[in-house]
Amino acid sequence: MSLDKHDVEKIAHLARLSIQEDDIPHYARDLNNILNLVEQMSAVDTNDILPMAHPLDAHQRLRPDSVNEVDQREAFQAIAPKTEAGVYLVPKVIE
Repeated sequence: MSLDKHDVEKIAHLARLSIQEDDIPHYARDLNNILNLVEQMSAVDTNDILPMAHPLDAHQRLRPDSVNEVDQREAFQAIAPKTEAGVYLVPKVIE
């Protein structure tokens, strides 16, 4: 696929970009290079390649999932203006 002046102008219009007339050949060349690279990458056989979430074999260090605080819900709800069935009741804001 090769882009010409008209294609670059249309892409610029759709992207709402203002480009100078003398820059169009540079944009066309750069966009053609990008499209050629994508075409080359699409031609590579990736059937035996497993998808990766990250290019490095990194593992996220996670802390142990343990309770660090005492449950104080009863104490907090005792001083709340209104509660019901373990939840806080608040005034209606949308009519």
